[in-house]
Amino acid sequence: MKKLGFTLVEIMIVVAIIGLLAAIAIPSFVKARNTAQQNACINNMRQIDGGKEQAALANRWTETSNPSGMTATVNAYIKGGTTPQCPSGGTYTYNAVGTNPTCSITTPTSHVMPVG
Repeated sequence: MKKLGFTLVEIMIVVAIIGLLAAIAIPSFVKARNTAQQNACINNMRQIDGGKEQAALANRWTETSNPSGMTATVNAYIKGGTTPQCPSGGTYTYNAVGTNPTCSITTPTSHVMPVG
């Protein structure tokens, strides 16, 4: 009489193959997630910079202005009316009008706006 089913060796081979595929795929997913978070953070800083430039034009701030209440004024020019949230959990610093905003995240890769 013939018995149907898989042997223990066959099951162990399948589990080993699945483990190998997971070991290859997981680092790629982590890298992709980190890259996506960095890009989202940089885009948030671009929104902040655009709002800061619009607020500077509307309020006649100079190139080096860093007035008190700048954050609240600039947020009025950002969609949603509030400071965007860094997807990596960092905090944004608006800085003076002539400089780019910054993010507090420095690892694993810095969230820095490109110059230009």
